[in-house]
Amino acid sequence: MKERHISVLLEESISSLNIKEDSTIVDCTLGYGGHSSKILAKVKKGFLFAFDQDSEAIEYSTNRLSKIGANFTIIKSNFVNLKEKLNELGVEKVDGVLYDLGVSSPQLDDSTRGFSYHEDARLDMRMDRENPLSAYEVVNNYSKEDLARIFYRYGEDKFSNNIAKKIVEYRAKKPIETTLELVEIIKTAVPMKFRKDKHPARQIFQAIRIEVNKELDVIEPSLEQALSMLKIGGRVAVITFHSLEDRLVKNYFKKVTNIDEKVKGLPNIPEEYLPNFKLVINKAIEPSQEELNNNQRARSAKLRVIERIK
Repeated sequence: MKERHISVLLEESISSLNIKEDSTIVDCTLGYGGHSSKILAKVKKGFLFAFDQDSEAIEYSTNRLSKIGANFTIIKSNFVNLKEKLNELGVEKVDGVLYDLGVSSPQLDDSTRGFSYHEDARLDMRMDRENPLSAYEVVNNYSKEDLARIFYRYGEDKFSNNIAKKIVEYRAKKPIETTLELVEIIKTAVPMKFRKDKHPARQIFQAIRIEVNKELDVIEPSLEQALSMLKIGGRVAVITFHSLEDRLVKNYFKKVTNIDEKVKGLPNIPEEYLPNFKLVINKAIEPSQEELNNNQRARSAKLRVIERIK
């Protein structure tokens, strides 16, 4: 599966970073090395730093990248620690930062990880297996109100309250231990007519995964750190896979590229009031039809790119 893993928006994201031979690039989401391999091949006189929390992904990618070059360092950490970890290595400024958010295909395809609602496994969903919080704890220990909140906030599921109620009723008799056990409970909470268009567990599994890994909480703090470390002309590229991620990225990029309202409209705006960043593309790049034909998992992907200009 790892060998067949297809990196989404690969060419578009790599070209958008405007990588030079001597660039210092950070891949915040190493995964199984698809994007990092392309980057490392380009930075022959530069350096690649890559972050990941998943020990299996790190082991696989270390071997893969070693066949390309030795000018890389993999950091086992969440990318919310970007600046701290790079500063520890003496790195103050970088030329580019890439994020490929969400869960990777090999993690989804590994039934033992508990990410999939199609395969039976113990409820887990941890990207970092040292994380004490797993899907099991969320499903069995969170209150009905907290479950409903995360299902609605992170899954945007209109049956959030009813699904939370059914889970709490079921677990009062016995703990919910496996993915397919949870899927069956979810099905009982969703009217039959709403099950035809999409799998009733898809949004709920997404919500639990986001809660377990605190995926949305770390995006903006990490982006803030990444932008602060960019050299002039340096870029940050972000690939998102659902509207919640994309909205966060879009709004943050808008915030740092907007001209201060106090001076907007003036014929000559003082330099200090002009933004330090610009959008490289005003509208998100989406996968081509050719890519979608080859990889259906790319269907919701969006790429946004920002550049430091002063």
